Amino acid sequence: MATKSLHKRESDLANSNRQLEILSNGIFQNGELPTFKSKISETKQFPLKAKKLEILQINVGYMCNQVCEHCHVDAGPDRKEIMTRETMLQCLDVIKNTGAHTLDLTGGAPEMNPDFRWFVEEAAKAGIKDFIVRSNLTIIRANKKYYDLPEFFKKHNVHVVSSMPHWTRGKTDKQRGDGVFDKSIKALQELNAIGYGMPGSGLRLDLVYNPSGAFLPGDQASMEKDFKKALKEDFNIQFHNLFAITNLPISRFLDYLIASENYEDYMYSLVEAYNPTAVANVMCTNTLSVSWDGYLFDCDFNQMLELPVNSKVKHISEYNEELLEGRNIVISQHCYGCTAGAGSSCQGVVA
Repeated sequence: MATKSLHKRESDLANSNRQLEILSNGIFQNGELPTFKSKISETKQFPLKAKKLEILQINVGYMCNQVCEHCHVDAGPDRKEIMTRETMLQCLDVIKNTGAHTLDLTGGAPEMNPDFRWFVEEAAKAGIKDFIVRSNLTIIRANKKYYDLPEFFKKHNVHVVSSMPHWTRGKTDKQRGDGVFDKSIKALQELNAIGYGMPGSGLRLDLVYNPSGAFLPGDQASMEKDFKKALKEDFNIQFHNLFAITNLPISRFLDYLIASENYEDYMYSLVEAYNPTAVANVMCTNTLSVSWDGYLFDCDFNQMLELPVNSKVKHISEYNEELLEGRNIVISQHCYGCTAGAGSSCQGVVA
């Protein structure tokens, strides 16, 4: 698997405009497949409108200790984009003055931002109902300075959401890198040991599954049952819920689809599985995504495609709820990934 980001490899796909060209041309340009705009227009759901803000998702940097095969952020050790404390302060002002009930910190590995702990401590004081940190698990075992992260999470009642593509070493390491499975298991055991994921515990521990190839996820409830059985029997690990997420055809997953000659078949699968019921609850309707440098996007995927919000307000320092609520959401063909089957979001299925 790749050990460098698309940016470091100077790949054409490191350019978001190139990704958008691929998603707009070919089978969508010649009418073989309907564009996402025309598809949601069939059920009078265009334009998609932003509702009241419920989830503020903040990307504190693209640096990561892993280089996962399907990473839509194109994160890795060679990425240097990091949110500054000044931008974090601007985010804190919004957190304190908005009705958002969920704060969702992501990356890269968010824990690698040098101001991560300061930000968590300050944000925790704001009284957010659900305070999520998306941890890749291996960061907890990557260096001694991270060994106390489970206790730090517990102290601030952080809801830990972690990627875990499979309960077997082979499938996990294939997607996320050699040695990732063993370190992830060790990290999960450490989280369990202080109460995370245990039945009746208020310390939330959820796992995220995404397919290892060019196919859609199966039934979320069935997979959760299988994951729980296997991880309990093999490693005595427990967790609360499994979120099944569809891989969106951007960044490194788009690179994989093209290299494996699966791009067109995958797009056909997404379009054929289109579920109009999922459109009403896609995450961009109640979420705002903030980039490491403070710019605003409808979702994390639009952030990576550099598709800014359709509003006069472009930056967290200019946040204005009245101007942002009701805005038209920016869409492209990658949005089929969130409306296929039972739908997909950072919180799992939506329909």
